[in-house]
Amino acid sequence: MSGQKPSLKTGGSAQSRFQVDVVTEASSAASAGQTPPVPGTIDGLRPPEESRGRFRVVGFLDPGALGTASDIGLPPDVFHEPDGTKSDSVSLHSTGTGHTHISDSHSNTYYMRTFGHNTIDAVPNIEFYRQTAAPFGEKRTRPSLSELTCALVLHPSSSSLCVLLSFQVRCMLNIWGVMLFIRMSWIVGQAGIGLTIAIILMATVVTTITGLSTSAIATNGFVRGGGAYYLISRSLGPEFGGSIGLIFAFANAVAVAMYVVGFAETVVEMLNDVDALMFDELNDIRIVGTLTVILLLGISVAGMEWEAKAQIVLLVILLGAIANFFIGTVMPSENKKPKGYFGYQTAILVENFGPDFRDEETFFSVFAIFFPAATGILAGANISGDLADPQSAIPKGTLLAILITGLTYVAVAISTGATIVRDATGDHNDTVVDTVNCTDAACTLGYDFSICEEGGCKYGLMNDFQVMSLVSAFSPLISAGIFSATLSSALASLVSAPKVFQALCKDNIYPGLSVFAKGYGKNNEPLRGYVLTFCIGLAFILIAELNVIAPIISNFFLASYALINFSVFHASLANSPGWRPSFKYYNMWVSLAGAILCFVVMFVINWWAALVTLLIVLALYIYVSYKKPDVNWGSSTQALIYNQALTHSLNLTSVEEHVKNFRPQCLVLAGYPNSRPALLQLVNSFTKNVSLMVCGHIRTVSRRPNFKELTQDYARCQRWLSKKRIKAFYAPVFAENMRYGAQLLLQAVGLGRLKPNTLVMGFKNNWSDGDMRDVENYINIIHDAFDLQFGVVILRLLDGLDISHIQGPEHVLLLCFLAATDIKSPLSLTDQRLLESSQQFKKKQGKGSIDVWWLFDDGGLTLLIPYLLTNRSKWGDCRIRVFIGGKINRIDHDRRAMATLLSKFRIDFSDINVLGDINTKPKNKLSFKELIEPYRLKEDDMEQEAAERLKAQEPWRITDNELELYKAKTNRQIRLNELLREHSSSAKLIVISMPLARKGTVSSALYMCWLETLSKDLPPLLLVRGNHQSVLTFYS
Repeated sequence: MSGQKPSLKTGGSAQSRFQVDVVTEASSAASAGQTPPVPGTIDGLRPPEESRGRFRVVGFLDPGALGTASDIGLPPDVFHEPDGTKSDSVSLHSTGTGHTHISDSHSNTYYMRTFGHNTIDAVPNIEFYRQTAAPFGEKRTRPSLSELTCALVLHPSSSSLCVLLSFQVRCMLNIWGVMLFIRMSWIVGQAGIGLTIAIILMATVVTTITGLSTSAIATNGFVRGGGAYYLISRSLGPEFGGSIGLIFAFANAVAVAMYVVGFAETVVEMLNDVDALMFDELNDIRIVGTLTVILLLGISVAGMEWEAKAQIVLLVILLGAIANFFIGTVMPSENKKPKGYFGYQTAILVENFGPDFRDEETFFSVFAIFFPAATGILAGANISGDLADPQSAIPKGTLLAILITGLTYVAVAISTGATIVRDATGDHNDTVVDTVNCTDAACTLGYDFSICEEGGCKYGLMNDFQVMSLVSAFSPLISAGIFSATLSSALASLVSAPKVFQALCKDNIYPGLSVFAKGYGKNNEPLRGYVLTFCIGLAFILIAELNVIAPIISNFFLASYALINFSVFHASLANSPGWRPSFKYYNMWVSLAGAILCFVVMFVINWWAALVTLLIVLALYIYVSYKKPDVNWGSSTQALIYNQALTHSLNLTSVEEHVKNFRPQCLVLAGYPNSRPALLQLVNSFTKNVSLMVCGHIRTVSRRPNFKELTQDYARCQRWLSKKRIKAFYAPVFAENMRYGAQLLLQAVGLGRLKPNTLVMGFKNNWSDGDMRDVENYINIIHDAFDLQFGVVILRLLDGLDISHIQGPEHVLLLCFLAATDIKSPLSLTDQRLLESSQQFKKKQGKGSIDVWWLFDDGGLTLLIPYLLTNRSKWGDCRIRVFIGGKINRIDHDRRAMATLLSKFRIDFSDINVLGDINTKPKNKLSFKELIEPYRLKEDDMEQEAAERLKAQEPWRITDNELELYKAKTNRQIRLNELLREHSSSAKLIVISMPLARKGTVSSALYMCWLETLSKDLPPLLLVRGNHQSVLTFYS
């Protein structure tokens, strides 16, 4: 090297330790060896927004490993970018187009001025924290700890829509809807100015709290399309989000009908004034509404740009109409007085200040009609995916829109209540001369409208929905304002509903609705959602009654608001480090109060509609919970569950264990989960929803996989357990041998009281065919478990447990996804029986018995496991039969004593058998002698020194002294097998006390022969031995 820095040239070799993605320079600049200034930059440096995502550390290469593209053996899709400038580092990076570039890094002065771009480690970057489906391109990742290899390069998306209409304007347009012009005066007439302001303030309190909550959620990370659904689902999880998202989309679709009917009412009023009705008023509203919604559908389908342009035009008209109304209030006219308009009058203000509810209307029924006007606060959030900067737009736009529109509604309520009387005839002749005895405001102003008390008047706040046209300076502009308000709100809802619905369908929460997830065009327009929204809106337009439609959607919107508020409370309560909204003006208790207020208002408005709404939400919640969609959004529900689990786990550690609360918490050495399905299914039968189950996997592979492979392995196997509804944790470890791996699991698995206390294994059926060192390890695992005060359970099936060999060793991982019935390749008869046997505990067992051979008192685990099994529906038809050892002359006494004990334990049994002949001489000992023959030391046939040397090399060998010393115990195992065949050959399951062997005295081969002899040629058998601590008690 001679002090020269390594460089990369086209024609020569180079050495580099670093790889950095860089901005691709112009070829002319590259050949000149310098970086030319780029237009719009300073000193040739691109601004941060331009350069973001264009460079990053992507890998690490050993010194001397780089040369030309051909020298380093690049794949065919990699090509080299020549550059005449020498560089301190090179880059091997993906362009996202199927090619990989090698680039120079320090030819750009940006890298000379920025820390972190001449090192392996990447500097902190916002791009590393994006979610997988980043809205602006592919996910970028920092260099991993395990390896620094090529990674994806972020390419800013060019398809995001530049929204012409600001968020605030969209919210205001939707809030200034149909209620402002054609129902506000009627509400003032019914509730009076005082209660109308109270109604507006109540709605404003709800929407303001919800706006604060929306702002907090929206500023806690990037917000994508879906509005309220996205906010709720990402905060509370798919269960709440999926349920509320569906009804929120439906509510927006119904809102289209509400606004269109309001528009149609105005048109029909105008037609009626000129006697131009087509049929009658109701059918004309339906006709005009249908034609209007078709027109709006055409604008929406044309794309967001057209919709935004239309909204701007409608905004200008709307503002002119509002100004026109207020100007008209200070321009009284004699011609308008017979219709109830007198200008600002104290008498009218006083008279209209109190309520005058008619036609069975109440404060809350009027509130229900008004409240949909406030639902526009989410109009902008519903198209959050189309906003350039939703984190900034949602808080500012929502709160400003609430303030401005709230003040507008209050001003309109006061103006109409101070200038217009409740009832007027419209007749110029209804005047009075003597106003001395007048009791109402109209009389004091020279008009007698007392005839209206009998009904039939067409004018005034209570009777004329178009009264604002009467007040205005130029009435056609009010009509245009009504058209603008209703159409803009309808258009916003017609756009919002499909966007929310599309986001819901994209997440595949409801698989049957995924057809509506498809988008069209550069902006991914949900055309199918538009059609669905059109159909729903059209159906409700045919009702043609605004006062009927409005309350329907009030509860749906209130339910959405309640959950948005609850989301903020829940996220704050969970105290997750990920809850860091940049909007700080919120309070968890205020949000909770807002959620409660929304639910209270729901029931006050209409209790049965609120009940139906909650039942719909509950039904959808249960459905989504049952389906368990494969999504992970880091919801506050997860955070709160973690908090609760941590708190309860810590609380448990401070409480002494009690025998009444004992649960068999099982560590199951099963390997890959589907390698031994019968073992997992049986253990799951007595641990599910009762205790802990850990699926331990000891891997003794020569090459340890990297972290990515381990993570994928873990995820696949855990998913298989979840798919098969086996409630267990998967815990893999790497070890030199099985015993060492088991020691790791026995000591390390668990947390506090949530720690296994029972080791469960499969019987080693092929032990006689393999290496006896494996048998030695197998037996030592049992000894280790007893040393650590574990109970031990061993399951033996006649055909064996392990089915992993059926697919071959290289396909073991695939078994994590395959059920036995999924394997289609031809199998031998033995393998077919093995597969059938592996699924036997998956099905209902039917009538039969579980035979419990409780020969030795191990604390009660041998009896507890069968009891837990019989509590399950699959084993519910099985009855427990108990077999115990006893003396021939005390059989009745022993039976009564055991029956008394079982009754105190409150364990049902069908029969108790006392075996008095366990210790009699077995009938056939020849098979045992043949079994142990290959494993005997035969020390009498060799010199003592040679025998001792062989025993030291092969400690599993059986000595003659050992056989003689344990002759009685050997005979007992042979005899027990004979008795098992005699009494329990038809049992569904046999549970028997496991024989023990002293470490260092009984060789592993002899112990294995005992277990083999005891359990061979029998139905499914569990060898059980507790840790000799009581697990049953008859004390209360």
